[in-house]
Amino acid sequence: MKKKSKKNLDYYSNIIDQIESIRSKNNVNWMNLVRLSFSLDPNKSAKILAEIYKQDKKISNLAKKLQN
Repeated sequence: MKKKSKKNLDYYSNIIDQIESIRSKNNVNWMNLVRLSFSLDPNKSAKILAEIYKQDKKISNLAKKLQN
């Protein structure tokens, strides 16, 4: 049974590594988009980022509730 458990751990670990790699590349794209946005209209960009931050904070607060 431990072999199956180890296999599952390796399987999930591999998928998590793949997600991490994809997210890393996507974060570069995200930051390029932010740079472009600020170069075109800094004021609107700042307002949009502020709203994104507010929503991210709500998600973080909900995630904290899952830890308890």
